[in-house]
Amino acid sequence: MAKDISDAVREVCLSFPEAEEKPSRGSPDFRVGGRTFATFIVNHHGDGNIALWLNAPPGAQEHYTGNEPEHYFVPPYVGPRGWLGVHLDKGLRWTTIAERAREAYSKVAAKTLVAQIGSTIEIEPPTETLPPEEFDPMASVRAQTVLAELREICLGLPETSEVTRFGRPAWKAGKKTFVTAHRYKSRMGIQFWVGADRQATLTFDDHYIIPAYTGHNGWIELDVEDDANWEEIEELAMFSYRHFALKRMLKELDGPDRQSALRSGFK
Repeated sequence: MAKDISDAVREVCLSFPEAEEKPSRGSPDFRVGGRTFATFIVNHHGDGNIALWLNAPPGAQEHYTGNEPEHYFVPPYVGPRGWLGVHLDKGLRWTTIAERAREAYSKVAAKTLVAQIGSTIEIEPPTETLPPEEFDPMASVRAQTVLAELREICLGLPETSEVTRFGRPAWKAGKKTFVTAHRYKSRMGIQFWVGADRQATLTFDDHYIIPAYTGHNGWIELDVEDDANWEEIEELAMFSYRHFALKRMLKELDGPDRQSALRSGFK
């Protein structure tokens, strides 16, 4: 029976006594007694890595990254606390990956549980990598369709550009981001700045939510997984653009030449 890397990760991490899987910020955490010993991270902020971040014992991070940098790395956020990043698709044997996971488990688990481990699991390596949408949710047909339409709207405005922000496509008005897009848990969303007053009105519609992290600054997220009203999206993008654009950009946007071209386009 075929198995991919995510199957193999679960086979290893759930082989230890009382280990359990819990979702954390969109990634699977593996815990024992409420303490995390491993996190499975895929393409974090577009870094291209398929990895385990392990709560490694003291000295392990320096040892492994120093001796085998092709297989190990210092992960962001938790790296300063000694955690170890392990590449899962760059040739490291899965019996070795299981040993590293066991070391992390043994660091945080109760001694009585560690004594129950027995021999480290003898795992057959996965025969497949990951489905394209698991590695990059924006690779889905729906996401690509939405992005094509969104690009046409955003890049049609003066002095705009497309960038990648935290692994997600985003559009800037000059140096300021005015639209972002992402796909999370198989739902496609677009985010715009609308201001706090308009936020409250829009959220009466179930298609809208106030997003984490940016919501307190007046941003809104529109779910477009199932359908999209492109007139509505264009209006929201324009509203957000006007908030961030410089005066010269707005002057060009509202100039007679541009307005004439727009009217011609509607004929």
